Amino acid sequence: MTPQRMHMANSYDPSAARSTLPPSAAALLERRERVLGAPYRLFYEEPLEAVRGEGALLFDAAGRDHLDVYNNVPAVGHSNRRVQQAVADQLGRLNTHTRYLTHEVVDYAERLTALFPPHLQQVVFCCSGSEAVDLAMRITEYQTGADGWLVTRHAYHGTTRAAAAVSPSLGPNNPIPRHVVLVDAPDQLREDPAGIERAFAARVTDGIETLRQRGTALAGLLVDSCLSSDGLQLDPAGWLRSAVDVVHRHGGVYLADEVQPGFGRLGTGWWGFPRHDVAPDLVVLGKPMGNGLPISAVMGQPSLFDRFGRDVRYFNTFAGNPVCIAAASAVLDEIEDRDLIPHAAEVGRHLLDELRRLTADDERIGEVRGSGLFVAVELVRDRAGRAPDAGAAAFLVNELRRRRVLISASGRDGNVLKLRPPLVFGHRHAERFLTEFSAALSVLGAPG
Repeated sequence: MTPQRMHMANSYDPSAARSTLPPSAAALLERRERVLGAPYRLFYEEPLEAVRGEGALLFDAAGRDHLDVYNNVPAVGHSNRRVQQAVADQLGRLNTHTRYLTHEVVDYAERLTALFPPHLQQVVFCCSGSEAVDLAMRITEYQTGADGWLVTRHAYHGTTRAAAAVSPSLGPNNPIPRHVVLVDAPDQLREDPAGIERAFAARVTDGIETLRQRGTALAGLLVDSCLSSDGLQLDPAGWLRSAVDVVHRHGGVYLADEVQPGFGRLGTGWWGFPRHDVAPDLVVLGKPMGNGLPISAVMGQPSLFDRFGRDVRYFNTFAGNPVCIAAASAVLDEIEDRDLIPHAAEVGRHLLDELRRLTADDERIGEVRGSGLFVAVELVRDRAGRAPDAGAAAFLVNELRRRRVLISASGRDGNVLKLRPPLVFGHRHAERFLTEFSAALSVLGAPG
């Protein structure tokens, strides 16, 4: 039997013809495939050879700029000067681990925890979002004495063994164990908005019962606060509230994954979970935290950290090292000094409004939705039937790539365009994107 291919929207197909690649990129691709292992993936039908980045732009080997409307990891922009300088200065002074007393990690921890509700008053640092999710799950399971988890049906939470077990978006060959139950995410396009909160809470209740029938007790509910991998499902605000109440009544923990919505991405504040009027027991941070350097975190309350810390302990040699802390501190400086959260709100609102105007009469666009600099465009075969059209989404992603604009796609059916640029993405970048998107849409054929 031929194994199923791993699902990944917008991945490069190694069996495809390579004649369109520039000679330097084709040669690099050949070398890459020879020495890098098979699990690696590339974006786009025509992979991009990136040699330099600046702000919201990536430059290829020929010096051409590409508008980056996808990468949230360099939150304050590619090659940010303030981050560069902070890292270089710290690397020239000291880089060691957290088993020595150093001011840097304590200063940053005090600053970071001040951005959270008072009950989330402590932090444990890791190196990646996957590690942070893994650690948060271990802490939860030790506290509750249970290992049953609820996650959304197309969630992505990481690649360690534990994180992959709660990441169904990794595809059909990534097994989901019996102690993990998948629940359907809200669907803004197809569900009655007035009933979304109630319906999701009912699905969570059913999931807890499924765990019980399998002989597994509930540890917690792990949810990406903006449901990025499920197609960016943000509204109505507060839809998560009743589900969290259900989880708490059953003795479980609510773990908020803020890797993608965190650090001002949604333009409504520092984090995504306040949109739902909920109080997480633990919060996971990652990628944008250090503008690409390896730093992540678990935020929580002493009541969850203390027993685990006493009985099990945790140490990670590189977690919270002074160099990565310097990068993370510089990221906070940039967000605050440049008012990037209100900037994300303003530019994102313009982008959302203009996309809705451009697509108002286009039957292939089921919905344009989003908040701040996180916007989704859902492709359908027609608005009446609302059947997902992954082919149209893939076409637009690659047509925009040909026009030197970088986006991707997400959602259970791979039919949702995902726009998630660095926070320094400005009005001139938005106008360039809108021009190229309109042109790409004009050459998209009718559903076949």
